[in-house]
Amino acid sequence: TCALPISEFIEKNLGLSPVGLLLVCSILAVVGLQLSSGMTSFGMALAALGVYAVGKTFFWPTMLAVVGDRFPQSGAVAMSIMGGIGMLSAGLIGSPGLGYCKDRFAGEALQNADPALYQEYRAEKPSKFLNLDSTAAHGLDGKKLAAAKEAENKTPQQASVVAADQKGDRATLQADAYIPATMAAIYLVLLLYFASIGGYKPVKIEEA
Repeated sequence: TCALPISEFIEKNLGLSPVGLLLVCSILAVVGLQLSSGMTSFGMALAALGVYAVGKTFFWPTMLAVVGDRFPQSGAVAMSIMGGIGMLSAGLIGSPGLGYCKDRFAGEALQNADPALYQEYRAEKPSKFLNLDSTAAHGLDGKKLAAAKEAENKTPQQASVVAADQKGDRATLQADAYIPATMAAIYLVLLLYFASIGGYKPVKIEEA
């Protein structure tokens, strides 16, 4: 809620339209995720996640503002539809997709580093994206991975497994960056469209 007056301040003082703000936020989200995938210290983590947080903060309220500005006749209906699509996307594609990427990338990292060790730590059931057999990929066994992480004096094999798991995390963050990158491309097209029709302007309903 507090992001709405802040976005209005940005629009008036920085000259960014709501669509322009969404474009900038998408770029910040991409940068933040890419930085997060390579963070190696607490300070770097704060900086990377801070950049991502700034970008992510304005997405939801600004998108609702755009819907309200451009489709005032729809009232709350269009906002509710957009919210529903967003929640369905996050629940059906977003979280399962990230989990699948983590399993796939971690398994591939260990397989490339040590094929024999991968066979020992490979999960029995494969992960599938959208339940498609063509996407099946074996990640790492959760119990064996947890034991390797919790071991105080790790064996070389356990250290390799933990390192592969970390590589999977980093690769997942890099893959996640494609989502805001795609959004940035869409917002850029919208920005060019509004520029071609004289700029972004809220649609007003004239009283009878």
